[in-house]
Amino acid sequence: MTDLLFLAHRIPYPPNKGDKLRSYHLLRILSEKFRVHLGCFVDDPNDWEHVGQVRGYCAETCFVPLNRRWQTVRSLMCLVTGEALSIGYYRHGGLQAWVNDVIARSSLSHVLVYSSVMAQFVQRIVGARRVADMVDVDSVKWSQYAKCSRWPAAWIYEREAGKLLRFESEVARSFDATVFVSQAEARLFRSLSAVPHNRIHWAPNGVDTEYFKPRLGSTSPYDTQTRVIVFTGAMDYRPNIDAVSWFADEVYPEVRSKWPDVSFAIVGANPTKTVRSLEAREGIIVTGTVADVRPFVEHAVASVAPLRIARGVQNKVLEGMAMGRTVIASTQAAEGLDVVAGRDVIVADNREDFVTAIDLVLCGKCELGVNARNRVLQSYSWPQNIARIRALLEPRP
Repeated sequence: MTDLLFLAHRIPYPPNKGDKLRSYHLLRILSEKFRVHLGCFVDDPNDWEHVGQVRGYCAETCFVPLNRRWQTVRSLMCLVTGEALSIGYYRHGGLQAWVNDVIARSSLSHVLVYSSVMAQFVQRIVGARRVADMVDVDSVKWSQYAKCSRWPAAWIYEREAGKLLRFESEVARSFDATVFVSQAEARLFRSLSAVPHNRIHWAPNGVDTEYFKPRLGSTSPYDTQTRVIVFTGAMDYRPNIDAVSWFADEVYPEVRSKWPDVSFAIVGANPTKTVRSLEAREGIIVTGTVADVRPFVEHAVASVAPLRIARGVQNKVLEGMAMGRTVIASTQAAEGLDVVAGRDVIVADNREDFVTAIDLVLCGKCELGVNARNRVLQSYSWPQNIARIRALLEPRP
């Protein structure tokens, strides 16, 4: 087996949120072919219990605790140095020393960085094939934040968008290949950077369709007297907070007035005060962390993804589709997916569109679950899609 240095901005386990899903399956599948040296940050104290699970896939590991307060101070120093704040946030001397040591004592021939910020640790390496899985165009996400924020936050976010795009472009020019999660993200990055098109690639996410499947036969976690519309996702993530807040303010009141038996369930870990406050409204459920998200999806009449700030592929959409649910998603949440609107998912972007779509589902006039499941089975296999990244790691002919 050949050596692979794999750097990730977050421990790739448990696979319970978007970025960890992709990094976990990358690690799992690539470990079948490579001797993996994994370096990553651990930003959630609860994740330390999973270190042993991750080590099982690796020849060597370096887990670095991420002190958010101290790293935030480091990032603010970039306002003086002129760098992107994200670069400073993930700068770490201990991880850099470990990377340098691995390079010095290993016949390292392959490098994979997961998230553009991890490229800073291997910018000087020579003689190895380097691939960056940026997943999303993160710089555009900061630009989206700027548009919905006030000064001075808007200025900081816009600065970050420009600085990070410059760094992303430098990485893509110097690495052998750069990968995004969808053709749309790859096309967007090509349009924003001067990087040769043949260096930019895309590889979709996947879904474990045996785990996420219809008719699990689980007990409903909901009151049996209600029908439920569900949203799933990490509830300390700004795009998700924005999505459920907008839906609760703009869409759900009208739905509730027409359909008093319909509840809105917000299912996901670490709900912020803003999200928790929504539970005070009649019909809204905020679960917090759940052991298994699947029963909440299985027993919902529809899954919604009303994201207004979104990049790349939304796993919540794919998982809802895999479970045979009718998914109602915004254009931003659906644009990275290989789906047909009206056949595989319902696309809605404003209050009227969402209310109309939900009405159709509740009336039994729109059921897309079978089509949705079939689309996932056809296009979203983890081994099939990660094979694209593995091929990019192969030595040049």
